[in-house]
Formats: sequence, structure tokens, C-alpha cells
Amino acid sequence: MDMKKRVSLELRHRSPTEVQELVLDNCRSSEGKIEGITGEFSNLELLSLINVGLTSVADIPKLDKLKKLELSDNRISGGLEVLAERLVNLTHLNLSGNKIKDISTLEPLKKLPQLKSLDLFNCEVTNLADYREPIFKLLPQLTYLDGYDIDDCEASDSDGEGDGVEDEDEEEGESEDFEEEEEEDEEDVVAEEDDDDEDSGDDEDGEVNGDVDSEDDDEDEEDEDDDDEDSSPAKGEKRKRDPEDEDDEDDD
Repeated sequence: MDMKKRVSLELRHRSPTEVQELVLDNCRSSEGKIEGITGEFSNLELLSLINVGLTSVADIPKLDKLKKLELSDNRISGGLEVLAERLVNLTHLNLSGNKIKDISTLEPLKKLPQLKSLDLFNCEVTNLADYREPIFKLLPQLTYLDGYDIDDCEASDSDGEGDGVEDEDEEEGESEDFEEEEEEDEEDVVAEEDDDDEDSGDDEDGEVNGDVDSEDDDEDEEDEDDDDEDSSPAKGEKRKRDPEDEDDEDDD
């Protein structure tokens, strides 16, 4: 997608004055130049043009409020004077992965008094022995070069290099705590269910034992009834023999 079309898509029916951040990464520039970005983007604070095939920044407009400019992975080899002229409040400049070979190429950046951070990763200039020290001398306003200060201390979060990461860590920590609480609750529920199952099992055992006992009692009663029935005919026979015995006594 060409840069002009990408700019119109990123506007999303807004006017250029409403846009504060414009990200055009990986689109295609025509003849290595900036297109579609005009001075109408007067409130723009961040402009990202990573890997768009730029060879020149000569067509960048005057953007007084721009603070952060991302130009990494292009083919820029010089012509940085225009940045000092048109981006007077720039604080962060990323030129990583470009064709910057000499420290002298960076000299125009002396005119950017607010410039705090400069990135030159994967530029040929970083292959020079002790390149950091002369760059800090050339640009005394710099605080960080390639993410580290003159004493090799890493950029702090207060300089906007890690706030988002901190927030994500906090959110992850909160979500982990929440998940642990959920797991504990689930364990408690399972334990309660196990107790209930044990109690119901005892009740069922009692009911079963009670049924068995009642069945045993019923069997005992039936056995007693059978004994009574067995003994009753004998008594009946005895009663029948009594009259015969009386007759015998009369004959005597």
C-alpha cells in the first residue's frame, strides 16, 4: 500500500488537526520520499515511518508539536538538517537500521535542543571504536544513546521506555492472584462436596443396615410363627386322645 493511501486510511474520517499519533509502518513510499503528510497535522506528537523505503526526509513538513519520530529500517544516509529546522521540539529520534556511516552526519542534530534520546542500532557508525563518547560530546543535550546514558545506565521508566510493560506486569499479577483465588474456591467446593458425599454415604449405610436388621427381625418373627404352627397340631392330637383315654377308664 502506498503512503498516501495509508495516510487517508489512518485518518478514519478525522481531520488532520485531530491526529496526535500517526503510524505508517511497512507501507511504500514513492521514490523514497515522504508523501501525504502535511503541515495540517499540527497537533501530531508521534510519527512512525518504520520500513517504508525512505532515502530522504527532505519532504517532512513543519510539525512544531512532534516529539517522537521513528525512522528505523530505511535507507537514509544524510540530510538531517531538515529535522532540526522543522521539528524543533523533537525529543526522541530513532534512526536504527539506516545508512548512517559517519558521526559528522549527525552534526545537524545539535540544533534540536530538546533531543533526549537517539537510537542508531545497526547503523554503520556504531562499528566505529568508542563511537558513543564522541556522539555524546557532539550532542551534549542527549541523555540516552541506543537506550543507555553516558555512564552505560539503561533508560529509566520515567523517560517513557517501560510504563506500558509495568502496567502489563501489574495486570498479569492481578489476573494471577484472581486465578489463584478461583482455584482455592474450587478446592473448597470440592472438599465440601467430598464431605457431603461421605455424610450421605454414612446415611445410606445406616439405611441399608437398618433395612437388613428389619429384614432379619421379620425372618425371626416368621420362624417363631412356624414354630407355633408346628406345635399346635401336636396339641390338637393330644386333645383328641383325651376322650379315648376316658372311655378306656370307663370300661375298666
